[in-house]
Amino acid sequence: MKGRMIVLDHLGEVEASALLVEGKLHDILIDATDAPRRGAIYRAICDRPIKGQGGMMLRLPEGDSAFLRTAKGLAPGQAILVQVTGYAEDGKAVPVTQKVLFKSRYAIVTPGAPGLNISRTIKDEDTRDELLAIAHSADLPDGYGLILRSSCVGADSVEIAEDIDAMAALADSVMAESDGKTAEALTEGDGPHTLAWREWVEPAQVVTQAGGLAREGVLDQLAALTSAFHKLGEGGMYVEPTRALVAVDVNTGNDTSPAAALKINLAASRALPLALRLRGLAGQITVDFAPMSKAHRKQIEQALRAAFRSDPIETALVGWTPLGHFELQRKRERLPIAPVLAEVL
Repeated sequence: MKGRMIVLDHLGEVEASALLVEGKLHDILIDATDAPRRGAIYRAICDRPIKGQGGMMLRLPEGDSAFLRTAKGLAPGQAILVQVTGYAEDGKAVPVTQKVLFKSRYAIVTPGAPGLNISRTIKDEDTRDELLAIAHSADLPDGYGLILRSSCVGADSVEIAEDIDAMAALADSVMAESDGKTAEALTEGDGPHTLAWREWVEPAQVVTQAGGLAREGVLDQLAALTSAFHKLGEGGMYVEPTRALVAVDVNTGNDTSPAAALKINLAASRALPLALRLRGLAGQITVDFAPMSKAHRKQIEQALRAAFRSDPIETALVGWTPLGHFELQRKRERLPIAPVLAEVL
C-alpha cells in the first residue's frame, strides 16, 4: 500500500485509530477504558493542598482524584473548572490544568486568554493575512482568544469559520457551567476517531469499514509491539518500561565494523520517537547508547533534536549523565499500549 492511510476501527470494544505511511504503522490511538480522556473538562472540587509543592488535590465525579500543580488562591471546598492534560501512572492522581482549551481541526479557542494568533509554522505572509481576516470576523465571547492552527493552510475559509464558531459555542456553553457547586463531567474529551480527524490532517485514504485493522495488517504490527525489541539494521534497541523510568538499550548486533556504534546510535536516535509513540511510553527516559567516543555525542544530540521536532508529543531533551546515558522527559499523553493489547489481541 502506497501513501498514507487512516484506519478507523475498534480493538474488541475499544475505539482505535491507526495511521499507516507506506504500509508501516506510524501512529496508533486507542481509547482509555477506565481513565478520563485527555482533554476532558470537569468541574472539580478542591480537596486539600499539597504542602511544599504548591499544588492541590481535587475531587472529580465518581470518587476519582486529580492533581493541580499550581493552586495559588484556591481553598478547600472551592469549585473550579479543570482540563485533563495527560494520563496518570498507576496509583497516582489525574493531572489537570485550569488553562482550559477548546481544540478542533483548525482552531483553538482560549477562554480567559484573549488575542488572535496564527500558528508560527505558517510563514507565508499572504496566508497569514487571510487567516487573520477570518479570525477578526469570528464572533468570540468577551475575554476569549483564538489560535488558528497550521492545518488551516489550504483549507476552505468557510470550513475554518464554521470550526471557529463551533468551538466558540462549545466553550461558551461549558464555561457557563463554572458556577456549580458539585463535581461534574462537562465534556468527555475526544476519542481516537475524532482525534484522527483533528490531528492527522495531511491527505490520506480513510478506511472506516469494520475489521479494517486486521485487513490492513495493523494487528500484526501491533502484535510486534508486545516485544521490547525494535530492530534497526543489523542491531536494534530494547525499549523497556519500569516503575521508575523507561530504559532504552542500544546494541550493534552482528555489525562489527569500526563505525557500527555511531551508525546504530544515529539510527536509534531517529527511530526513538516512533518506538515510544507506538508503545505509549513517556515520563523519564534513559537511553544507553552503544559505546562510542564522546566526540560523537554532538551528532547524536542533533539527530535526537531533529527526530523529536516533528513528534506530536512534548519531549524535553535533558542531556548526558556522568555514566554516559542520555536522558529525556516526555509528557504522558498516551496510555501504555501493552496492557491494552494483552486484553484484545
